[in-house]
Amino acid sequence: MAGLEERGQPYLFKQRLTHNVKRHIERAFACGAWHDAGQGWQGQDGEIQLLGWRKTRRIVVLRRPLIGETLLCESAQQLQLAFVEKERPVKGYEYAVLVTDLKHELGMIAQLYRDRGDAENSFDEIKRQWGWTGFTTHDLKRCQLSAMAVALVYNWWSLFVRLAHPKARLEAVTARPLLLGSIGELTHHAGQTHLAITPVHAKAGFAKELLTRVSRQLNQWKRAAEQLNAASVWQQVCEFIVTAVTGINWLAQAPPPHLTHCATS
Repeated sequence: MAGLEERGQPYLFKQRLTHNVKRHIERAFACGAWHDAGQGWQGQDGEIQLLGWRKTRRIVVLRRPLIGETLLCESAQQLQLAFVEKERPVKGYEYAVLVTDLKHELGMIAQLYRDRGDAENSFDEIKRQWGWTGFTTHDLKRCQLSAMAVALVYNWWSLFVRLAHPKARLEAVTARPLLLGSIGELTHHAGQTHLAITPVHAKAGFAKELLTRVSRQLNQWKRAAEQLNAASVWQQVCEFIVTAVTGINWLAQAPPPHLTHCATS
């Protein structure tokens, strides 16, 4: 943080809950001056100077009530467990402490950190579920080729799954077994080609619904314009997903330049 301050680079970090930070949380809890920080969180501004810091820095203490039953361990040695039932007059909180030199108001600071977490989720998924860290070699070009291949497959799969389930994003760790856990049989008869897919898991109905939605959507675009080239197909897919996620009907207006570039590149 000191290096960033010397360079004039704004920063926003999550602070570890050390002993002094916990003491500050206790004082903030007793103060009671909590403000809405969005998405069920409450926040409170403050300043603190921890050991090793040359000056006080701004911190934002965030808390969110725990929902449902909470399981406590009364004795770590004897492993005695106790449930905190919702009917009892007990309320627990989840805490997070952010340290920053930004001058934004409290709610914006909390949202900036949540946005950072959302951006990191994609990288975490690529590394843990797609094997982006599963290869090592001294050959830089081979590493680059492997990394680009993983990223390309990840992008293709993300577009396919989002097309199948526009309302919410499905991670690969659950989507791959759901949509790929089937047996396919391709048959040719009387000049026609048929593909039969037989799911082999308990959520066959849900998987069939998702795959049927993709097929129906692609057939609809094909009937609407028989002469669509590959760039136009990608354009349709991108515009459909953007409309489903943002609620903005890009299909009824000119697409943004970056979408046009992505679709044609």
